[in-house]
Amino acid sequence: MQFGQVEPQELESVDFSLPKEPAFNKQILPGEKNKNAKVYIGCAKWGRIEWVGKVYPEKTKEKDFLKYYVQHYNSIELNATHYKIYGERGIAKWNEQATGKDFLFCPKMYKGVTHFGRLTDKPFLVTEFLRGVLAFKEHLGPIFIQVSEAYSPKRKEELFTFLKSLPTDLQFFLEVRHTDWFTKPDITKELFETLQSLNIGAVITDTAGRRDCAHMYLTLPKTFIRYVGNSLHHTDYTRIDAWIGRMKYWLNKGIDDIYFFMHMHNEATSPELTVYLVDKLNAACGLKLIKPKFVEKKDSNNQSTLFI
Repeated sequence: MQFGQVEPQELESVDFSLPKEPAFNKQILPGEKNKNAKVYIGCAKWGRIEWVGKVYPEKTKEKDFLKYYVQHYNSIELNATHYKIYGERGIAKWNEQATGKDFLFCPKMYKGVTHFGRLTDKPFLVTEFLRGVLAFKEHLGPIFIQVSEAYSPKRKEELFTFLKSLPTDLQFFLEVRHTDWFTKPDITKELFETLQSLNIGAVITDTAGRRDCAHMYLTLPKTFIRYVGNSLHHTDYTRIDAWIGRMKYWLNKGIDDIYFFMHMHNEATSPELTVYLVDKLNAACGLKLIKPKFVEKKDSNNQSTLFI
């Protein structure tokens, strides 16, 4: 993900602290822990050749990447569906790889709907997109809608009309990026109140160059976090520590579901930071989340070592 990327030398000057808990969230969270709360951890894609020999076995072919991905993560923010509408048959093949697992696919809405022309002019494309992703069946997680950085509140009526047209039996989350959504209090209030009324979640994006997108608002007792790291820079770890604290707080206050997706500008090192995240989260919250397991390598003495 390139959104919010800054030069490495600028990272030391970024204030990565998370905003205080919005008062708005008190009306969303019941205040008591939900014993059935679920936490899902994933990445944006499984097709990373850099992971072959790291978390995928040596010589793994691309067609088998998903088979191994589901052994390391319990969800995926599925960016592939943003670039192409997939039919039921193709998605059913992906879904087969998650058979018997507590695994969710969280598909990103097709860019032909969200990034070109008016949102409200695309009923056929929306229908075809949804027809495909419904083939995930019980493995279908929230559907992620992103509008572009140029999509300003001047188009809010179009956006709200589109959101109201979506089927209510599916869970949607919305990511907005234009700065006016966050810098104008009346607009911010209207956005989150509208999402709350429609039972649509608000995506939280934590990236270095756009701290306003890490807004911390919950519009329903679920959250969808897009965390963008910087190739294991030391701030990646302190930022994760802060997120552990916030997620623990939300779990103690009764959140139902947390979806946390690990991004990097260079995705090669996402597994390493995921291990750090999961170890810390399991310890802090008493969870038993799975995490990436690294491929064992043989040294010159035929001794096994972990590739990490």
